[in-house]
Amino acid sequence: MLDRLQEIVREVAQAEVMPRFLDVEISRKSDGSLFTEADLASQVAFAEKLPGLIDCPMLGEEMKPQRQQELWQHSRRGLWVVDPIDGTNNFVNGLPHFSLSVAYVESGKTRLGVIFNPVSNECFYAERGRGAFMNGRTLPLRKAPKQLHEAIAGVEIKYLRSGKLSSRINTLAPFGSLRSLGCSTLDWCYLAAGRYDVYVHGGQKLWDYAAGALIFEEAGGKLATLEGDEFWSGEHVFKRSVVAALQPELFERWLNWIRENQ
Repeated sequence: MLDRLQEIVREVAQAEVMPRFLDVEISRKSDGSLFTEADLASQVAFAEKLPGLIDCPMLGEEMKPQRQQELWQHSRRGLWVVDPIDGTNNFVNGLPHFSLSVAYVESGKTRLGVIFNPVSNECFYAERGRGAFMNGRTLPLRKAPKQLHEAIAGVEIKYLRSGKLSSRINTLAPFGSLRSLGCSTLDWCYLAAGRYDVYVHGGQKLWDYAAGALIFEEAGGKLATLEGDEFWSGEHVFKRSVVAALQPELFERWLNWIRENQ
């Protein structure tokens, strides 16, 4: 099933997304965020293909919020969660850092997840309880440094709700260097691969974390929220904060620093 899901994601990327890369018209949603005909075409293609793998409804980023809420509330028999293009800003500006993300969610937890960057041809995937992989290679690809001051951190400053925390990350950062590349799904994959070592995000949408958090966990990573909850618990399904690190030792140090500086 996971092999077939990877094939579907690659097919949609090849047919609907890459032919429009560098040649697409831009529109804006009511919240001001960008979307393109490539986003819509990708979502439509997934809606046609995914029920043939597991026959259940699909929740896509480009659906109206009310419809998304309805689908989640009635998802007892499972639900596909799709980000047709994550990193649309990068996509429309010609930056080769975007992905397609698909997750199968059951009883509030992701069971299958695939994230594909069609430019680099890197496909990250996992099934709960069976490990995480990238193009057939077991994740992580490298071990994270054991010292926090050596770590590469993925940080989305503008989404941190605490001005104190964002200010202190900029001025008192305990890590080695910071990256903010504008694609949350690939952030998870880079964490799982060991390209990033620690991570914080103030509020990801369901389709940002559904596949990525599973891939990261199956690679052995540790994660929580800024509020201190177990990551998969709580009512805030459609917007969830993240504190994460690949190595357990780094996670404890990173989480403690975040808690002390919120």
